[in-house]
Amino acid sequence: MTSTPGTAPGNPAGGRGRPIRRAGTAAAAALLLAGIPVGAAVSADAGTPKTATGPQGQKLTVSATAGLDPDGQKVRVTGEGYGLTTGIYVALCKDNGDNRVPSPCLGGADMSGGSKTSQWIVLPGDPYEGDLASAFGPGGTFDVEIEITQKSDGLDCAEVTCSVVTRADHRAAGNRTQDVRIPVAFAGREPGEPGGEGVDVPAGTVSYKAAADFTSAGKPLDLLLHPESKKLYVGADNLPDTADVDERGLHVLNPEDGKAESWISQAPGSIGELRASAAARIAGPLPGDGVVYNYPLRGVGSAKAGDASAKGVWLAGSTITDIAPGTTADTVLVAQGAKLSEIERATGTAVRSLTLPGGTQFAADPERGALWYSDFAAGKLHRVDLASFTVSGPFDLPGAQGATGFTETDPATGAVWVGANRSVLVFDAAGKLLKTLVGKDLARDAAFDTATGRAYVAWQDGGDLSDPANDNNGTLTVYDSEDFAVAAKDVSLPGNHSQAGSASLAVEPGGATVYVTSPAEGKITKLVRQVSPLVTRAPADLTAKDGEEVSLTAEAEGTPEPTVRWQVSADGSQTWKDVEGAAGPALTFTARTAQDGYRYRAEFRNDVGTTRTAAVTLTVTAATGGGDTGGDSGGNGDTSNGTDGSGSTGGDGSTGDGSAGGDSGTQSAGGSTEGSGSTGTAGSTGSTVVGGGTGTAATSGGGSLAATGATVMSVTLAAAALVGAGVLVHRRARRRTKGAL
Repeated sequence: MTSTPGTAPGNPAGGRGRPIRRAGTAAAAALLLAGIPVGAAVSADAGTPKTATGPQGQKLTVSATAGLDPDGQKVRVTGEGYGLTTGIYVALCKDNGDNRVPSPCLGGADMSGGSKTSQWIVLPGDPYEGDLASAFGPGGTFDVEIEITQKSDGLDCAEVTCSVVTRADHRAAGNRTQDVRIPVAFAGREPGEPGGEGVDVPAGTVSYKAAADFTSAGKPLDLLLHPESKKLYVGADNLPDTADVDERGLHVLNPEDGKAESWISQAPGSIGELRASAAARIAGPLPGDGVVYNYPLRGVGSAKAGDASAKGVWLAGSTITDIAPGTTADTVLVAQGAKLSEIERATGTAVRSLTLPGGTQFAADPERGALWYSDFAAGKLHRVDLASFTVSGPFDLPGAQGATGFTETDPATGAVWVGANRSVLVFDAAGKLLKTLVGKDLARDAAFDTATGRAYVAWQDGGDLSDPANDNNGTLTVYDSEDFAVAAKDVSLPGNHSQAGSASLAVEPGGATVYVTSPAEGKITKLVRQVSPLVTRAPADLTAKDGEEVSLTAEAEGTPEPTVRWQVSADGSQTWKDVEGAAGPALTFTARTAQDGYRYRAEFRNDVGTTRTAAVTLTVTAATGGGDTGGDSGGNGDTSNGTDGSGSTGGDGSTGDGSAGGDSGTQSAGGSTEGSGSTGTAGSTGSTVVGGGTGTAATSGGGSLAATGATVMSVTLAAAALVGAGVLVHRRARRRTKGAL
């Protein structure tokens, strides 16, 4: 059934004897009142109905599909051609794609008769007819009203595709023949927005894949990807029995292939003599190139690619346990156990010092003038004001007593991430505990990408295989740094355990590449981001006359770049087959009446997954005497049109001044002829109808990406709608292609 804007909603079904209107009659009356031919419909907006066709020819219509009120809106749902074998539910559900049960449904499926969010409709005489369910009318019709909201029962239609659907009731739950879906969108989101329907993984799924292992830097302890020179700096110790030389020092690698570009192995010792020294922890970058770092036991050095040795100073006191850039370009912050000092890099002189109750490591947040000091032994976190060098706090570190882990700050939000045992505790900039992230391994390091708002956490296995909790494999997890949701598939890090040192991370700005150290294996794993196809431009429903050339367009992005193939269904999306030779963004062919109701979709694939556009419907109307007729058969595997015709007529039959004469034609099995003589000026010969959404909000023409059924327009309305949507209608003199299946 097709209704028109302004038509009063029908009475909701729900009681015995409540009248149900005959859908076909109501549709015809509504269309006549609107001045639209029977069977025609216009594209969906907030007040315009949308119609879909089911696998058994059922017709489902929803009174409004876009711009719906997120807090709740009543919509009228009508149908015809149902009730042949089983009862149905009418509800708003998560749309899981073709041949998959629409589920879950917002508000659940009504089995009590009292729900406003769904309706239960059964065959006449069904034992549930009455208070629990209403019966189909003549011809399998129904006319009901449901109230839908954007969010309910943990489901948010702003995050997943939702459709008003019919589906078989609970007594035939596995029956997919009653599935008819019409996608809807609430205010601020349109049906058919870019994205697509992920087949094996959701569209746009992010994952990381190991691309290389770098083994040219000894036992890697810390990493820094220089923001200007783009060189990968690796602080390393020696890994016995893996090389003929002592590998301690600061290694400079090409981040693309891991090849060593420089190696600074020596730094000044306690009396200024140069000696082989490991680079224990990198504090931060130097302008242009190079880094500041700590070398054991109390050395603070600096070096860049090409240096023969590091410059450095040796501090008095105990062993340095942590290091970070100071409040000026010439200073560095140093932890020597519970003692915090800011020193001059050139001389080692302490500018100021502070002793805390306990602790070993810290994270500085210069943007907010704060430093966060972790005391794992006591389970406390202290905040130090960098301006006054005074302590505020402490704050509790639940479950951290006796643990070792990491302390890092998110430069974008000021949040403090503290790794303790198998958890990461996240505090806001005021010290309030926001979230506890729990992993299966030991939390060992975190890194942040401000460009994408992602936080990366390296988890290491304990390495003791006698412990059932250990399996010798670590994990990389990616989180959204605002809501802490997992933002990529977890990455397994085989063999990365903590027996020989803690893992560390470096992230390329934008998150395309991540580097993770494995001290026990003496390697750095380079991980590259992959993204499953995400539709950026989708096809739209098309209406054409027999013999017109039509074109569908779809595009998607992904990493690696996805390939595309077009598919067609002649049986209401029950089965699909590839369109031969159609492996580009545009599918162009000549429409034939035998293809009326055919559905098309584009399928994009890469190494990560497969994503499809929602199916769109081609509606083909018979050519009129004064318009286009005849031409080639369906071709390309479709024999339902009969034999090839020999051409097309030259217009409306008038003898005008046109000069594009046509050959005399013959009658084809499809009923097409080609006129002879010159074309008349009042008639056009052939046309191209191009249907492709832009991937933005739906407009008044051409349907939408998410349309799942046949939307039929009169030629006049189709032309106006397509022009309004920026879609081209181009008349041409001759057919150039055959029908696409």
